Amino acid sequence: MILVRHGQSEFNVIYGETRQDPGIVDPVLTELGHQQAAETARALADSGAHTLIASPYRRAIQTALIVGETLGLDVTIDPLIGERAAFSCDIGTPGSTLATTWPTLDFAHIGENWWPDMEESEESLDLRGQAFRNRMRDHDRWEGVVVVTHWGFIRTLTGHRVGNCTAVRLDPHAAHPGGGTVVSVPDVC
Repeated sequence: MILVRHGQSEFNVIYGETRQDPGIVDPVLTELGHQQAAETARALADSGAHTLIASPYRRAIQTALIVGETLGLDVTIDPLIGERAAFSCDIGTPGSTLATTWPTLDFAHIGENWWPDMEESEESLDLRGQAFRNRMRDHDRWEGVVVVTHWGFIRTLTGHRVGNCTAVRLDPHAAHPGGGTVVSVPDVC
């Protein structure tokens, strides 16, 4: 499968400059984030992708919709692959609001407050990562699954600390954590 970190968000810009939480809840993509997502989508055009899964955070949904449009794939939402709750950006948007914002996506299976409690432990994040890895291990066509997720979730699965819209190929049969190979890094500045 291919793990993709979401594109640059409003939170990423300020946190990257100050290293302080700017208090932005569930931020959206910046213009650069949209460009990064489009470039990553082009890089994945010949990947054999057949399934696209996204975290319910707005930045991941926006990234996935750009990738999905390029690859001709519908987006499935999965809260299991959300970010580790540690900052204001990791407070999500209620399920009903997401459903109103994106009426073509299915949010019926997520609750109003679907995100983890603040502050989620590394152990809890690791357990979510292992559960997702096990689910993908049992998926008979895991090679063609693209997962739009977050820095912390990719790190817990692979050990990689990746930039926005970096794509990492992961064999879910590899030992946890590990098995990830960076395959694409957007060249958008």
